[in-house]
Amino acid sequence: MTLPLSALISIYFKDSWSYFTPFYAFVMIPILEILLPHDTTNYEGEERKEKAKSKLFDWMLYLNVPIVFGLLGYTLWDISNNTYATYEYVGLAISIGIVLGTNGINVAHELGHRQSSWERYLGKLLLLPSHYMHFYIEHNFGHHANAATKEDPATAQYNQTVYSFWFTSVIRQYISAWKLQSKLLRNSGTSFVSIKNDMFWYTLFQITYVLIIAITFGITGFWFALAAGVVGFLMLETVNYIEHYGLSRRRLASGRYERVREVHSWNSNHVMGRIVLYELTRHSDHHYKSSKKYQILDYHDVSPQMPFGYPTSMVLSLLPPLWFKLMNPRIPDDMKPDAPSSSNQAPVLG
Repeated sequence: MTLPLSALISIYFKDSWSYFTPFYAFVMIPILEILLPHDTTNYEGEERKEKAKSKLFDWMLYLNVPIVFGLLGYTLWDISNNTYATYEYVGLAISIGIVLGTNGINVAHELGHRQSSWERYLGKLLLLPSHYMHFYIEHNFGHHANAATKEDPATAQYNQTVYSFWFTSVIRQYISAWKLQSKLLRNSGTSFVSIKNDMFWYTLFQITYVLIIAITFGITGFWFALAAGVVGFLMLETVNYIEHYGLSRRRLASGRYERVREVHSWNSNHVMGRIVLYELTRHSDHHYKSSKKYQILDYHDVSPQMPFGYPTSMVLSLLPPLWFKLMNPRIPDDMKPDAPSSSNQAPVLG
Protein backbone atom coordinates (compact mmCIF):
# COMPACT_ATOMS: atom_id res chain seq x y z
CA MET A 1 0.00 0.00 0.00
CA THR A 2 3.02 2.33 -0.05
CA LEU A 3 2.49 3.30 -3.69
CA PRO A 4 -1.01 4.69 -3.06
CA LEU A 5 0.44 6.47 -0.02
CA SER A 6 3.14 8.01 -2.18
CA ALA A 7 0.45 9.15 -4.62
CA LEU A 8 -1.45 10.75 -1.74
CA ILE A 9 1.70 12.74 -0.93
CA SER A 10 1.95 13.83 -4.57
CA ILE A 11 -1.69 14.89 -4.63
CA TYR A 12 -1.55 16.78 -1.34
CA PHE A 13 1.69 18.74 -1.77
CA LYS A 14 1.76 19.11 -5.58
CA ASP A 15 4.49 21.37 -7.02
CA SER A 16 7.63 19.23 -7.46
CA TRP A 17 6.09 16.71 -5.05
CA SER A 18 3.72 15.80 -7.90
CA TYR A 19 6.54 13.53 -9.07
CA PHE A 20 7.09 11.83 -5.73
CA THR A 21 5.33 8.61 -6.80
CA PRO A 22 7.61 7.93 -9.81
CA PHE A 23 10.58 8.92 -7.64
CA TYR A 24 9.50 6.46 -4.96
CA ALA A 25 8.67 3.68 -7.44
CA PHE A 26 11.72 3.93 -9.67
CA VAL A 27 14.43 5.42 -7.45
CA MET A 28 13.73 4.64 -3.80
CA ILE A 29 12.36 1.13 -4.29
CA PRO A 30 15.24 0.06 -6.60
CA ILE A 31 17.73 1.31 -4.01
CA LEU A 32 15.94 -0.66 -1.29
CA GLU A 33 15.88 -3.71 -3.56
CA ILE A 34 19.66 -3.57 -3.87
CA LEU A 35 20.19 -3.05 -0.14
CA LEU A 36 17.72 -5.64 1.16
CA PRO A 37 18.47 -9.38 0.89
CA HIS A 38 16.75 -11.90 -1.37
CA ASP A 39 14.25 -14.29 0.15
CA THR A 40 14.07 -17.69 -1.57
CA THR A 41 12.10 -19.47 1.16
CA ASN A 42 8.81 -21.21 0.41
CA TYR A 43 6.01 -21.89 2.86
CA GLU A 44 5.56 -25.52 3.83
CA GLY A 45 3.12 -27.70 5.77
CA GLU A 46 0.66 -26.07 8.17
CA GLU A 47 2.09 -22.61 7.66
CA ARG A 48 1.36 -22.90 3.94
CA LYS A 49 -2.23 -24.02 4.61
CA GLU A 50 -2.79 -21.14 7.02
CA LYS A 51 -1.42 -18.60 4.53
CA ALA A 52 -3.65 -19.99 1.77
CA LYS A 53 -6.76 -19.77 3.96
CA SER A 54 -6.04 -16.37 5.52
CA LYS A 55 -8.59 -13.72 4.50
CA LEU A 56 -6.08 -10.97 5.25
CA PHE A 57 -4.41 -11.54 1.88
CA ASP A 58 -7.78 -11.40 0.12
CA TRP A 59 -8.73 -8.13 1.82
CA MET A 60 -5.38 -6.68 0.83
CA LEU A 61 -6.63 -7.12 -2.73
CA TYR A 62 -10.23 -5.95 -2.20
CA LEU A 63 -9.15 -2.74 -0.45
CA ASN A 64 -7.51 -1.59 -3.66
CA VAL A 65 -10.91 -0.93 -5.22
CA PRO A 66 -11.85 2.00 -2.93
CA ILE A 67 -8.22 3.13 -2.74
CA VAL A 68 -7.71 3.28 -6.52
CA PHE A 69 -11.06 4.89 -7.30
CA GLY A 70 -10.84 7.15 -4.26
CA LEU A 71 -7.45 8.56 -5.29
CA LEU A 72 -8.55 8.92 -8.90
CA GLY A 73 -11.89 10.54 -8.00
CA TYR A 74 -10.37 13.01 -5.56
CA THR A 75 -7.65 14.02 -8.01
CA LEU A 76 -10.18 14.56 -10.79
CA TRP A 77 -12.30 16.71 -8.47
CA ASP A 78 -9.26 18.68 -7.37
CA ILE A 79 -7.89 19.48 -10.82
CA SER A 80 -11.35 20.36 -12.16
CA ASN A 81 -11.84 22.93 -9.37
CA ASN A 82 -8.34 24.40 -9.27
CA THR A 83 -5.74 25.58 -11.73
CA TYR A 84 -2.22 24.14 -11.62
CA ALA A 85 0.92 24.41 -13.72
CA THR A 86 1.29 22.03 -16.64
CA TYR A 87 4.19 20.21 -15.00
CA GLU A 88 1.97 19.52 -11.98
CA TYR A 89 -0.74 17.98 -14.15
CA VAL A 90 1.89 15.80 -15.81
CA GLY A 91 3.35 14.71 -12.47
CA LEU A 92 -0.06 13.89 -11.04
CA ALA A 93 -1.07 11.94 -14.15
CA ILE A 94 2.11 9.86 -13.90
CA SER A 95 1.60 9.33 -10.16
CA ILE A 96 -2.02 8.25 -10.49
CA GLY A 97 -1.11 6.19 -13.56
CA ILE A 98 1.46 4.24 -11.56
CA VAL A 99 -1.21 3.43 -8.97
CA LEU A 100 -3.59 2.37 -11.76
CA GLY A 101 -0.92 0.03 -13.08
CA THR A 102 0.29 -1.50 -9.83
CA ASN A 103 -2.70 -1.41 -7.49
CA GLY A 104 -5.17 -1.47 -10.36
CA ILE A 105 -4.12 -3.76 -13.20
CA ASN A 106 -1.71 -5.83 -11.12
CA VAL A 107 -4.36 -6.59 -8.49
CA ALA A 108 -6.93 -7.11 -11.25
CA HIS A 109 -4.61 -9.74 -12.70
CA GLU A 110 -4.63 -11.66 -9.40
CA LEU A 111 -8.41 -11.36 -8.97
CA GLY A 112 -8.97 -12.35 -12.59
CA HIS A 113 -7.59 -15.80 -11.85
CA ARG A 114 -9.92 -16.40 -8.89
CA GLN A 115 -12.71 -18.95 -9.02
CA SER A 116 -15.54 -16.79 -7.64
CA SER A 117 -17.38 -14.56 -10.10
CA TRP A 118 -17.57 -11.55 -7.79
CA GLU A 119 -13.79 -11.50 -7.36
CA ARG A 120 -13.36 -11.59 -11.13
CA TYR A 121 -15.86 -8.71 -11.39
CA LEU A 122 -13.75 -6.67 -8.96
CA GLY A 123 -10.75 -7.46 -11.14
CA LYS A 124 -12.49 -6.21 -14.26
CA LEU A 125 -13.56 -3.07 -12.41
CA LEU A 126 -9.93 -2.32 -11.56
CA LEU A 127 -9.04 -2.61 -15.25
CA LEU A 128 -11.59 0.06 -16.20
CA PRO A 129 -9.61 3.26 -15.39
CA SER A 130 -6.62 1.99 -17.39
CA HIS A 131 -8.84 1.42 -20.47
CA TYR A 132 -7.73 -2.22 -20.45
CA MET A 133 -10.75 -4.39 -19.68
CA HIS A 134 -9.94 -6.60 -22.68
CA PHE A 135 -6.85 -7.72 -20.72
CA TYR A 136 -9.03 -10.17 -18.79
CA ILE A 137 -9.88 -12.18 -21.92
CA GLU A 138 -6.51 -11.96 -23.63
CA HIS A 139 -4.51 -12.77 -20.51
CA ASN A 140 -6.59 -15.65 -19.20
CA PHE A 141 -7.41 -17.33 -22.51
CA GLY A 142 -4.50 -16.17 -24.68
CA HIS A 143 -1.35 -15.34 -22.75
CA HIS A 144 -1.43 -18.32 -20.41
CA ALA A 145 -1.76 -20.66 -23.37
CA ASN A 146 0.77 -18.94 -25.63
CA ALA A 147 3.35 -17.46 -23.22
CA ALA A 148 6.95 -17.67 -24.42
CA THR A 149 5.93 -18.21 -28.06
CA LYS A 150 5.80 -15.88 -31.05
CA GLU A 151 2.01 -16.30 -31.04
CA ASP A 152 1.83 -14.43 -27.73
CA PRO A 153 1.59 -10.62 -28.03
CA ALA A 154 2.70 -10.24 -24.39
CA THR A 155 6.02 -12.07 -24.83
CA ALA A 156 8.93 -9.82 -25.81
CA GLN A 157 11.23 -11.31 -28.41
CA TYR A 158 15.02 -11.51 -28.16
CA ASN A 159 16.59 -8.06 -28.79
CA GLN A 160 13.19 -6.36 -29.02
CA THR A 161 13.21 -2.97 -27.27
CA VAL A 162 10.56 -2.10 -24.72
CA TYR A 163 9.45 0.82 -26.92
CA SER A 164 8.79 -1.49 -29.85
CA PHE A 165 7.08 -3.91 -27.50
CA TRP A 166 4.67 -1.23 -26.24
CA PHE A 167 3.27 -0.84 -29.75
CA THR A 168 3.22 -4.49 -30.77
CA SER A 169 1.81 -5.75 -27.48
CA VAL A 170 -0.91 -3.12 -27.06
CA ILE A 171 -2.20 -3.51 -30.61
CA ARG A 172 -1.86 -7.29 -30.88
CA GLN A 173 -3.40 -7.95 -27.47
CA TYR A 174 -6.48 -5.91 -28.33
CA ILE A 175 -6.91 -7.71 -31.65
CA SER A 176 -6.26 -11.05 -29.94
CA ALA A 177 -8.93 -10.31 -27.32
CA TRP A 178 -11.58 -9.91 -30.04
CA LYS A 179 -10.45 -13.11 -31.74
CA LEU A 180 -10.51 -15.03 -28.48
CA GLN A 181 -13.96 -13.66 -27.66
CA SER A 182 -15.22 -14.78 -31.06
CA LYS A 183 -13.75 -18.25 -30.50
CA LEU A 184 -15.28 -18.53 -27.03
CA LEU A 185 -18.71 -17.60 -28.37
CA ARG A 186 -18.37 -19.97 -31.30
CA ASN A 187 -17.37 -22.86 -29.03
CA SER A 188 -20.43 -22.25 -26.88
CA GLY A 189 -22.72 -22.06 -29.90
CA THR A 190 -23.47 -18.37 -29.29
CA SER A 191 -23.70 -15.72 -31.98
CA PHE A 192 -21.00 -13.04 -32.12
CA VAL A 193 -23.75 -10.42 -31.86
CA SER A 194 -24.93 -11.41 -28.42
CA ILE A 195 -25.32 -10.01 -24.91
CA LYS A 196 -22.78 -12.67 -23.92
CA ASN A 197 -20.11 -10.94 -25.99
CA ASP A 198 -18.03 -9.49 -23.17
CA MET A 199 -15.89 -7.43 -25.53
CA PHE A 200 -19.00 -5.45 -26.52
CA TRP A 201 -19.72 -4.77 -22.85
CA TYR A 202 -16.10 -3.81 -22.14
CA THR A 203 -16.17 -1.34 -25.02
CA LEU A 204 -19.46 0.14 -23.78
CA PHE A 205 -18.14 0.44 -20.21
CA GLN A 206 -14.91 2.10 -21.34
CA ILE A 207 -16.72 4.67 -23.49
CA THR A 208 -19.27 5.35 -20.73
CA TYR A 209 -16.45 5.79 -18.21
CA VAL A 210 -14.65 8.51 -20.17
CA LEU A 211 -17.94 10.23 -21.08
CA ILE A 212 -19.01 10.40 -17.43
CA ILE A 213 -15.64 11.87 -16.51
CA ALA A 214 -15.86 14.45 -19.32
CA ILE A 215 -19.37 15.47 -18.24
CA THR A 216 -18.54 15.54 -14.53
CA PHE A 217 -15.00 16.94 -14.53
CA GLY A 218 -14.79 18.75 -17.86
CA ILE A 219 -12.18 18.59 -20.58
CA THR A 220 -9.31 18.81 -18.08
CA GLY A 221 -10.61 15.78 -16.22
CA PHE A 222 -11.14 13.93 -19.49
CA TRP A 223 -7.56 14.40 -20.69
CA PHE A 224 -6.18 13.68 -17.23
CA ALA A 225 -8.09 10.38 -16.93
CA LEU A 226 -7.05 9.42 -20.45
CA ALA A 227 -3.36 10.16 -19.74
CA ALA A 228 -3.35 8.41 -16.34
CA GLY A 229 -4.92 5.35 -17.95
CA VAL A 230 -2.24 5.26 -20.65
CA VAL A 231 0.47 5.44 -17.98
CA GLY A 232 -1.33 2.60 -16.19
CA PHE A 233 -1.37 0.22 -19.12
CA LEU A 234 2.18 1.13 -20.15
CA MET A 235 3.21 0.11 -16.63
CA LEU A 236 1.56 -3.25 -17.31
CA GLU A 237 3.22 -3.60 -20.70
CA THR A 238 6.63 -2.82 -19.23
CA VAL A 239 6.08 -5.58 -16.68
CA ASN A 240 4.93 -7.88 -19.50
CA TYR A 241 8.15 -7.01 -21.32
CA ILE A 242 10.44 -8.12 -18.52
CA GLU A 243 8.40 -11.16 -17.47
CA HIS A 244 9.18 -13.30 -20.51
CA TYR A 245 11.82 -11.33 -22.41
CA GLY A 246 13.73 -13.56 -24.83
CA LEU A 247 12.39 -16.82 -23.38
CA SER A 248 10.80 -19.36 -25.70
CA ARG A 249 9.13 -22.74 -25.61
CA ARG A 250 10.28 -25.51 -27.93
CA ARG A 251 8.10 -27.10 -30.56
CA LEU A 252 7.45 -30.79 -30.13
CA ALA A 253 7.66 -33.23 -33.03
CA SER A 254 3.85 -33.06 -33.16
CA GLY A 255 4.06 -29.37 -34.04
CA ARG A 256 2.64 -28.27 -30.69
CA TYR A 257 4.61 -26.31 -28.14
CA GLU A 258 5.92 -27.91 -25.00
CA ARG A 259 3.85 -27.09 -21.93
CA VAL A 260 4.62 -23.93 -20.00
CA ARG A 261 7.22 -24.68 -17.34
CA GLU A 262 9.07 -22.77 -14.63
CA VAL A 263 11.88 -21.92 -17.09
CA HIS A 264 9.59 -19.82 -19.29
CA SER A 265 9.24 -16.77 -16.99
CA TRP A 266 11.76 -14.53 -15.30
CA ASN A 267 11.77 -14.84 -11.52
CA SER A 268 12.91 -12.42 -8.83
CA ASN A 269 13.19 -12.92 -5.08
CA HIS A 270 14.02 -9.30 -4.26
CA VAL A 271 11.93 -8.52 -1.21
CA MET A 272 10.69 -5.01 -2.07
CA GLY A 273 9.45 -5.96 -5.53
CA ARG A 274 7.71 -9.00 -4.11
CA ILE A 275 5.85 -6.95 -1.50
CA VAL A 276 4.90 -3.97 -3.67
CA LEU A 277 3.74 -6.14 -6.58
CA TYR A 278 1.86 -8.80 -4.60
CA GLU A 279 4.40 -11.54 -5.37
CA LEU A 280 4.10 -10.96 -9.11
CA THR A 281 7.87 -11.36 -9.27
CA ARG A 282 7.47 -15.09 -8.60
CA HIS A 283 5.97 -15.20 -12.06
CA SER A 284 7.42 -18.59 -12.96
CA ASP A 285 5.27 -20.35 -10.38
CA HIS A 286 2.23 -18.30 -11.38
CA HIS A 287 2.46 -19.61 -14.94
CA TYR A 288 3.16 -23.10 -13.68
CA LYS A 289 -0.11 -23.04 -11.71
CA SER A 290 -2.15 -19.89 -12.35
CA SER A 291 -4.88 -20.77 -9.83
CA LYS A 292 -2.42 -20.56 -6.90
CA LYS A 293 -2.96 -17.52 -4.66
CA TYR A 294 -0.23 -14.91 -4.67
CA GLN A 295 0.76 -15.36 -1.02
CA ILE A 296 1.86 -18.97 -1.52
CA LEU A 297 3.68 -18.72 -4.84
CA ASP A 298 6.93 -20.68 -4.75
CA TYR A 299 10.49 -20.11 -5.84
CA HIS A 300 11.93 -22.75 -8.20
CA ASP A 301 15.66 -23.27 -8.65
CA VAL A 302 15.23 -23.95 -12.37
CA SER A 303 13.56 -20.60 -13.06
CA PRO A 304 15.75 -18.01 -14.79
CA GLN A 305 16.64 -15.30 -12.28
CA MET A 306 16.68 -11.58 -12.92
CA PRO A 307 19.77 -9.71 -11.69
CA PHE A 308 17.49 -7.12 -10.07
CA GLY A 309 13.91 -6.91 -8.85
CA TYR A 310 11.00 -6.06 -11.13
CA PRO A 311 10.86 -2.30 -10.31
CA THR A 312 14.59 -1.91 -11.01
CA SER A 313 14.31 -4.05 -14.12
CA MET A 314 11.51 -1.84 -15.43
CA VAL A 315 13.86 1.15 -15.22
CA LEU A 316 16.69 -0.76 -16.90
CA SER A 317 14.40 -1.86 -19.72
CA LEU A 318 14.02 1.80 -20.71
CA LEU A 319 17.73 1.74 -21.62
CA PRO A 320 17.82 -0.97 -24.31
CA PRO A 321 21.63 -1.28 -24.75
CA LEU A 322 22.09 -1.75 -21.01
CA TRP A 323 19.11 -4.09 -20.81
CA PHE A 324 20.41 -6.31 -23.62
CA LYS A 325 23.88 -6.37 -22.08
CA LEU A 326 22.49 -7.52 -18.72
CA MET A 327 19.77 -9.90 -19.85
CA ASN A 328 20.87 -11.53 -23.12
CA PRO A 329 23.67 -13.56 -21.48
CA ARG A 330 21.17 -14.87 -18.92
CA ILE A 331 18.82 -16.30 -21.54
CA PRO A 332 19.33 -20.08 -21.89
CA ASP A 333 21.41 -20.80 -25.01
CA ASP A 334 18.83 -23.17 -26.48
CA MET A 335 16.22 -20.38 -26.40
CA LYS A 336 18.25 -17.87 -28.39
CA PRO A 337 17.38 -17.28 -32.06
CA ASP A 338 20.84 -18.40 -33.21
CA ALA A 339 20.60 -21.74 -31.36
CA PRO A 340 21.00 -24.84 -33.57
CA SER A 341 17.68 -25.89 -35.06
CA SER A 342 17.98 -29.29 -33.47
CA SER A 343 17.81 -27.75 -30.02
CA ASN A 344 14.58 -25.94 -30.79
CA GLN A 345 12.65 -29.17 -30.88
CA ALA A 346 11.88 -31.22 -27.85
CA PRO A 347 11.69 -34.99 -27.99
CA VAL A 348 8.27 -36.59 -28.05
CA LEU A 349 7.50 -37.83 -24.57
CA GLY A 350 5.38 -40.83 -23.89
